Amino acid sequence: MDLRELKAQCRQEITEASGYDGGELSDSRRRALEYYLGEPFGNEVEGRSSVVSTDVADVVEWVMPSLMKVFASGDDVVRCEPQGPEDVEMAQQATDYLNYVFNRQNEGFSVLYDWFKDALIQKVGVVKVWWEESERREREQYSGLNDIELEALKADDAVEIVSQESIEATIEMQGPDGTSFEVMETTHDVEIIRTVPTGQVRVMAVPPEEFLINKRARTIEDARFVCHRTKKPISDLRQMGYEVPDDVGSSDEDEWNEERVARMEFDDADAIHSAITEKSMREVWVHECYVRVDFDDDGIAELRKVTLVGDLVLDNEEVDAVPFASITPIKIPHKFHGLSLADLVMDLQLVKSTIMRNLLDNAYQQNFGRYAVLEGQVNLDDLLTARPGGVVRVRSPGAVSRLDTPSLEPYTFQMLDYLDGIREERSGVSRNGQGLNEGALKSHQTASGVAQVMSAAQQRVELIARVFAETGVRELFRKMYRLVIKHEDQEKFIRLRGEFIPVQPMNWNDNPDLTVTVGLGYGNKDQNLMHLTQIAQMYQMVAANGGVGTLIQPINIYNLMTEILKNSGIKNVNDFVTPVPPGPLPEQPDIQQQALEMEAQLRMQELQIKMQEAQLDSQIKQQEMELKKEEAAINYQVKRQELAIKKQELGLKQAEAMVEMQTGRAVAFG
Repeated sequence: MDLRELKAQCRQEITEASGYDGGELSDSRRRALEYYLGEPFGNEVEGRSSVVSTDVADVVEWVMPSLMKVFASGDDVVRCEPQGPEDVEMAQQATDYLNYVFNRQNEGFSVLYDWFKDALIQKVGVVKVWWEESERREREQYSGLNDIELEALKADDAVEIVSQESIEATIEMQGPDGTSFEVMETTHDVEIIRTVPTGQVRVMAVPPEEFLINKRARTIEDARFVCHRTKKPISDLRQMGYEVPDDVGSSDEDEWNEERVARMEFDDADAIHSAITEKSMREVWVHECYVRVDFDDDGIAELRKVTLVGDLVLDNEEVDAVPFASITPIKIPHKFHGLSLADLVMDLQLVKSTIMRNLLDNAYQQNFGRYAVLEGQVNLDDLLTARPGGVVRVRSPGAVSRLDTPSLEPYTFQMLDYLDGIREERSGVSRNGQGLNEGALKSHQTASGVAQVMSAAQQRVELIARVFAETGVRELFRKMYRLVIKHEDQEKFIRLRGEFIPVQPMNWNDNPDLTVTVGLGYGNKDQNLMHLTQIAQMYQMVAANGGVGTLIQPINIYNLMTEILKNSGIKNVNDFVTPVPPGPLPEQPDIQQQALEMEAQLRMQELQIKMQEAQLDSQIKQQEMELKKEEAAINYQVKRQELAIKKQELGLKQAEAMVEMQTGRAVAFG
């Protein structure tokens, strides 16, 4: 197959695709968009009421807040589940990074809003996800570089030298023998621009009229042909690396697509087409086709990306996936296109508008009715001038008589309520679900009764949310996951929950198990808090009976506390609780073993006390013995002194006796 045959086949696929202008699908989606915008039906009569009911817009705008609350009010739109124990850390990294890419690097809320609203109005919503390469230019300055450093800088292909200044200076150096000498040294001050290649996953909602798919396709993955047609300036194509001449042509058929015109003419965005004199800014229609064809003639059809601008082929390469994901609110089995909410209530909007017009026309005719006039007997200027207290001049009594307009029967007004009831049954949009009515909180209305009414009204919306989650949203994040592991080859740090978290996409599993967390942000937070509080009480009972470490792990307690904080409206939960690594608690010793160890410790303490008491007794006895020795020594000294005194007294007595014997008279010494 040559390029001419490939281009002819792509053109044929485009004209035969579902959604091509002029087909039944395109006409149905155009009417749905016009009904949503409240455009006239085209059967209006001049001078009669032309009011248009807004049932389609009412249903869509009631459902949208509930859907956005389901997907956008929580922290995570999607969650990656580990396939084995070794994938736990990887799954948490993938969850954090995918939600970071969707909500931070892309306008996740706006993408979901446009995607969902397209599906609710025009049967199908489509998003495109791709890897976008870009370059970041950074200006840097260096000073004092030597010749080797300068040459190394010039050798870097990503560096462009903007300015350079060389400075020569004489410096004094000292040789090995201690002698000094002077040398000339050249340094360089340079300013450079460093081009840093970057890339990221991009997500964009595609208008339904710009998306084509072959009519027999059931899903995008098994489609034989898928195409994205969009309008781009020639300058953008050249910036993407394509060689596009100024006179490249493209068909203007897509410019007047009925769906596109209905979308643009609402605010006159497509009313005036001014000629663009700048050739590079001239816009052309680009058809980005993904077609399964046997281009290499090996007998097996491969998926190829073929980009066409007029007769010019910009791309012709084999690819591994189609970069689109789609949703439809009401699936029809074995069909790609389902039903929208607009399809369910468009006929009711037409009928209600017709009844309302008749009611208003009847009121107008009753206020400003017709008159029977006797010709020539009434001043017609007076009759046609309607003013309070006005006078109508007549020439004969009874010249003017009113032609009464009969009032409509009461069942005409009941018909409007009947149509509203049919709308509620078809779409699930209930007046009780939109807000509390005047009798919802009467004394005879129980809380469970009100909850049942609200729940019944939300079941249809919950089903639509589940269909969105299990089809398009899951597929979108799977494609994002594959793009990340294919193109991200370096470790990255992203800021989450107030701290920088390392992410290594190159080490992730090739086959993720993605779970869309529908319902985490949905429902009454007070009710969620009540359930979480009951779980906390159950945890307390388990912990009181020794269940910590068996039934309850630290990570379970941490998760419970974070959910309570999140439902309380606190985002930075780690400011209040510290994350714990998953795993069981350390093994706790047996209670009997603990008792034995405590008894041994007590015995040891008693033994130590007895030893201390014995040591004290020994010290006391030793001190007593020393005291007794000192006392004996003192007594000995006292007795010696007493003995000496007695000896002296005895000597004196002997001396007295001798004197008395010699003198013969009594003598006393002392």
